[in-house]
Amino acid sequence: MTHVVLEACIRCKYTDCVDVCPVDCFREGQNFLSIDPDECIDCAVCIPECPVNAIVPEEDVPGNQQHMIKLNAELSKKWPSITKRKGSLPEAEEWKDRTGKLDQLIK
Repeated sequence: MTHVVLEACIRCKYTDCVDVCPVDCFREGQNFLSIDPDECIDCAVCIPECPVNAIVPEEDVPGNQQHMIKLNAELSKKWPSITKRKGSLPEAEEWKDRTGKLDQLIK
């Protein structure tokens, strides 16, 4: 099993999770982070670090977010690794509680 970044991360991109990941499985896009399922060791240390609760175990991905499993896998193959925390996006506070943000994802 692996962990999955959900739509809640889009347009926020808090990177607190990156600092605690022991295997550097996070990948960085312009306005979203993804998890490489081939690298994730299912340790779960990233889950409590996410201020928008955007990281869950694959088996706990809600029905309306199932598409994010495949999307994380696809994007993690294209995007570079991120291993150090960076500042969140300038609009993060404005977007953190919004839902239905998939159309905002920059691939």
